[in-house]
Amino acid sequence: MRDVPDGPEPTEFHASLRVPDVPAAARFYTWLLGEPPRTWTRRYATFVSERLRLNFVVVTCDGMDLHHDTLYHLGIDVGTKDAVVEAEHRARAAGWPVEKPARTTWRGTPLHELWLRDPGGNLVEIYARLTDEELRERPDDLAPVRLTP
Repeated sequence: MRDVPDGPEPTEFHASLRVPDVPAAARFYTWLLGEPPRTWTRRYATFVSERLRLNFVVVTCDGMDLHHDTLYHLGIDVGTKDAVVEAEHRARAAGWPVEKPARTTWRGTPLHELWLRDPGGNLVEIYARLTDEELRERPDDLAPVRLTP
């Protein structure tokens, strides 16, 4: 990319997401991130993770319109195809809505991916990048390959 000036040197990523139900969102994101909120009030829950270099807040919508048209999705990398498949099994066991079951996709960035909906309706992608060996298995038609029955 050209003409990009020097920027800050971040040490963590912060995002704040308005949700219709803070307890339901806190339960989902505790499951997704693997750690409970560091701070919790009736209005918000804050997840701070040094491991993920993340400061993530779910905050009540206070009756405001939620802007799903501006947020495409959130996502986490779980490292391997097997971990994506396991995430689907765990999501189903926990009762989380599966939007798209685990599959390998070849268009765009080749990934093993699983798509969920959080309790507020936001899309959440659980993914793993393909290994060099897996990339060599790319089908000629680039059709997605389902990873679970």
